[in-house]
Amino acid sequence: MDIGIPSTDTTDLRPDLHARWRAAVAAAGAPADRDPAPYADRLLAAWAEPQRRYHTTAHLADVLARIDVLAPHAADPAAVRLAAWFHDAVYRPDRSENEERSASLAERALPELGIDAARTAEVARLVRLTVTHDPAPGDTDGEVLCDADLAVLAGTPQAYAAYAAAVRDEYGFVPDEAFRTGRAAVLRQLLELPRLFRTPHGTAHWEAPARTNLAAELAALTSGDSHD
Repeated sequence: MDIGIPSTDTTDLRPDLHARWRAAVAAAGAPADRDPAPYADRLLAAWAEPQRRYHTTAHLADVLARIDVLAPHAADPAAVRLAAWFHDAVYRPDRSENEERSASLAERALPELGIDAARTAEVARLVRLTVTHDPAPGDTDGEVLCDADLAVLAGTPQAYAAYAAAVRDEYGFVPDEAFRTGRAAVLRQLLELPRLFRTPHGTAHWEAPARTNLAAELAALTSGDSHD
């Protein structure tokens, strides 16, 4: 389920993201003789592809920052951070297999860095979980990644409006009526979930504003269709 986050120029994020990548790889158990820098370069190049409007390096940086807040809830924070790096590494807005291809990329890259099979498998599982953002009860790693990814929904009304505009921009190839119909279906699906957020922090701080934002966008879309 692609929900995203808007962004602008993100060139200045690269040094911090490089440092975060090195720390994440080291925490995941990569041996010191493996150079992680080329992998960071390739991932950041993917996150900066021109077709992206909200699945960008700014989104990656924001998700990683939210994971920092939620990390005490995770069983394996290192795996969660690596999953954040890979969860939208492959992204085409007109395709449905992005998460699977992103998970497959992790399954190839992480063993090359010397990360063991169990942690590689956990990273790939987490990436695939972002199709639904519906972790099983007790899946604390999944709860942290999904909450960090969905937290954009809980922004201020102004930030949420920018996010919604960026979503429309990314799907600019879709005609207006089809976009409204598809977007409304996504919003209804989210609002029908018993809980958008599963971590204690997410439940306390993000659930209510996210539902307010989603309902307001859905109402705007519905009123726009009222003449049909």
